[in-house]
Amino acid sequence: MEADLEARIMRKIYLRLLPFAFIAYSLCYIDRINSTFAALTMRGDLQMSATAFGFAVGTFYWGYFIFEVPSNIVMEKVGARLWIARIMITWGILAGVTAFVTGSTSFAILRFLLGSAEAGFFPGMVLYFTYWFPAKHHARIVSGILAGFVVAVAGGAPISTALLSLDGMFGLHGWQIMYIAEAVPTVILGFGTYFIMTDRPEQASFLTQEEKEWLRTKLASERQAKEAVRTFTLWQGMTNPTVLLLALNYFGIVTASLGMLFFIPQIIKSIGVADNMTVGWLTMLPYLCGGASLVIWGRVSDRMNERRWNLLGACTLSTLGLIMAGMTMGTWWAMVGMSIAAMGFYGSKGPFWAMPPMFLTGTAAAGALAWINCIGNLGGFFGPWYVGVIKDFTGSYAGGLYGLAALGMLAALIAAFGLKIHDVTREAIPAPVR
Repeated sequence: MEADLEARIMRKIYLRLLPFAFIAYSLCYIDRINSTFAALTMRGDLQMSATAFGFAVGTFYWGYFIFEVPSNIVMEKVGARLWIARIMITWGILAGVTAFVTGSTSFAILRFLLGSAEAGFFPGMVLYFTYWFPAKHHARIVSGILAGFVVAVAGGAPISTALLSLDGMFGLHGWQIMYIAEAVPTVILGFGTYFIMTDRPEQASFLTQEEKEWLRTKLASERQAKEAVRTFTLWQGMTNPTVLLLALNYFGIVTASLGMLFFIPQIIKSIGVADNMTVGWLTMLPYLCGGASLVIWGRVSDRMNERRWNLLGACTLSTLGLIMAGMTMGTWWAMVGMSIAAMGFYGSKGPFWAMPPMFLTGTAAAGALAWINCIGNLGGFFGPWYVGVIKDFTGSYAGGLYGLAALGMLAALIAAFGLKIHDVTREAIPAPVR
């Protein structure tokens, strides 16, 4: 039966590709967010204000913005295996070099270069998996990749804060040791990527000829169903009103998410937690909640075969969590609010990233996925910078969280009124059973 054949093929692909993507994204996220833990001592050592720190960590996303679309288009041309390997090796090297910054200016420059090197990684992986999975699997596979952030935060938080305690070893500050130690695995896996990844299903030695033919027919049928409605050029895909609304929705969620993320350790410390190691353990809590939401919400969205209302629910939940955290700032209830917000932020990912492939294919999909991600990720610059400015101006993080909540509400409104996308893949001709 077709269902049995599909289940067998999907199981093989999941087991072959998802563990690598999960580990790679975990390392990516650790190298991206370890500055949040470095800041516990790095800010004092380098005499950086909250505003200067927020600005510097945010320059990462300008590098992303500039190079995201070109990176994804190159990957479409040269193949994921070569290009993902290049991305991981260069970002790993630059992540390690961050250990040798001497102030806010050099830190900002290194963060920009790190973003430039990493540009294209996540949308490239999303694009890559559209080559392997039918549409109804997209939310859960994206959730599976992004679940790597749970490892990055839940595992990276205590590891990072433990490395901070090695201050003085080899004549280095603890935050310098942390940057170097956490960069090495990325470089090693980057070299291994070339031998682990397979560019396209027809090249997969782990699938039989029958399985390859079924998958080719199924994916071709879905592609034809989308192209029968409209075929987009690269420029048309990037300027399509729905794509721009998706980008604006993602900007709201990412700004709110990363505005909170980069200051969680410092918010926890402001509650009265003095020990950095304890801060690291407590930082795990909101993101364990977010990780559970990410996986569960992605599966629910796929089971329902519904994206828009699931996205709306997640955006609304994140808004309510941020408001609660702002209202209870300075108490442990703020941790509850941030945990609820994290559930909304990460619960939105699966339904959201399943939406662009519902109507885009080929180079247009490559460009649009990167375009959405790079516009959205500008929020990674504005969110931390905004929260840092408000903290320096008011002495509290509460005002910053209220502003982030407004952006979460903007994302919810866009989901409710602007993202009615018809899923033509439901009408695709079933692949034959051979």
